[in-house]
Amino acid sequence: MAAPTRVKTVWFKKEGERPAEEIATALATTIWRMADRAVDNLSKADYDIITPQRGFKIIGELTAFAVHYVDRVVFPRMDDRKRGELVSAIGVRLAEIMEDNILDVTGGARDPDYDYQQGYIDMLNNRMTEYAHYDFPDDKPSFQALRYLSLQIREGMESTDQTWIQDQIMDIEMPEILGTVKKQVDGFYPTPA
Repeated sequence: MAAPTRVKTVWFKKEGERPAEEIATALATTIWRMADRAVDNLSKADYDIITPQRGFKIIGELTAFAVHYVDRVVFPRMDDRKRGELVSAIGVRLAEIMEDNILDVTGGARDPDYDYQQGYIDMLNNRMTEYAHYDFPDDKPSFQALRYLSLQIREGMESTDQTWIQDQIMDIEMPEILGTVKKQVDGFYPTPA
């Protein structure tokens, strides 16, 4: 088992309320690191990631689920405007991180027919709508929500991995990702007493 990921949960300098972009950057960085670690874990467990495209698709799906999870967790803790600003800022920052990582892998070569950031934002918006149909009781995703996520990842995997990838995502990777994300959200936005 991997060592727990350290996450920023407090600000050392107390300067009043932090802007959504600042908190979103911390959350997006954690979400990305956890999703990237999950892809590494899948590779070590002998799942065939094979191509960077497949790895980025998996990261995209995991991060989209985590963003939706943040939205669900903060829903009772802040008003709709602030929540919308936070979730949007996380999405924008993740799109930037996605593009930066793709460009690192391609040596800076861009696909002239595809905007990496907009593609991520479009996928994220679609997933946010789709996940809105599922329950997340007590800040935990329902089996159906996790199953939907795992099916999105499953469809892009080799046929030899499709049977087992769902269990790995639902039982191992997502609980770790969501536990870490929840810890960070709770640090920034404690549950009202």
